[in-house]
This record gives sequence, structure tokens and C-alpha cells, in this order.
Amino acid sequence: MADFNAILEKTKAFSQKPPTEVFLEFYGLYKQIHEGDITIEKPADAEGAAKYDAWLSRKGVSVDDAKAAYIALYEKYNPIYG
Repeated sequence: MADFNAILEKTKAFSQKPPTEVFLEFYGLYKQIHEGDITIEKPADAEGAAKYDAWLSRKGVSVDDAKAAYIALYEKYNPIYG
């Protein structure tokens, strides 16, 4: 498996900003990797609710599986936004 931390930095350095739905895919995995299953209430604002839903969609995913999925997302989107 590629080094997750290196991939994380490369994702942050995309030359083009991905659309919101792509950002949310990365966000949900990132939160699952770093904080585990979601433990907060759903925010009332639209942006917070979208982030909440992205994280909630990863509930139960192990850290290793989430890292592998994050790397796969990077490999999918890097040719477009890298």
C-alpha cells in the first residue's frame, strides 16, 4: 500500500479544486481514519450536514480499509485534479 501520509499531502496539493461531491468522498474517509465512527449530532447548516453525511457513510470502516479507500480515491482523481 502506498504511504497514506504522502498521499494525504498530495491530495491537499491538487492543482485544481475538486467539486464538492469529490471533496466529501475524501472528507468522510479522512474523518473515519482520524476520529473513527461519528459521534456528533448532525449540524443544521447545509455544509455541516453534508460533511456529517459523508462521515456517517463510512461508519464501521476500519482505519486500514479507510486508508486503502482514500488512496484509491487519490489514484482515481489525481489525473483529473492533480
